[in-house]
Amino acid sequence: MPDILKERKNKEYNDYVKKITPTHSLPLNMIKAFVTGGVICVIGQGILNWCKAMGLDQDTAGSWTSLLLVLLSVLLTGLNLYQKLAKFGGAGTLVPITGFANSVAAPAIEYKKEGQVFGIGCKIFTIAGPVILYGVFTSWVLGVGYWIGQAIGIF
Repeated sequence: MPDILKERKNKEYNDYVKKITPTHSLPLNMIKAFVTGGVICVIGQGILNWCKAMGLDQDTAGSWTSLLLVLLSVLLTGLNLYQKLAKFGGAGTLVPITGFANSVAAPAIEYKKEGQVFGIGCKIFTIAGPVILYGVFTSWVLGVGYWIGQAIGIF
């Protein structure tokens, strides 16, 4: 008799888990990410074209484009809209520069109540810190490899 009760409880539990577990469509998520990332890039291209039309050279226009995309991302993060966009677009919002700006701004906003030093100062790079660390380290390793390659005549 206890085995029957145990099996029924297991079945009820499994049915409950199946009922509340969200289901995702991989093709749909990929399309959403592609469209979202594409829209962000189209906005960036629009800013770049506008800056060049205003008479800026390519490098200066590119700098202004990056600056304005970061500013837009931080504003949307502060207004709690970037999180909604990220929920819809997934990785499409993470890949462009706007995703990096969001990863820095979000912890700063979240931990501001803990103070300037122990809140914002300590937590601002919790997400972006590893990206910066391993990016710098990887570029150093590749630079040393290139230097050695040049020294022995490979490059």
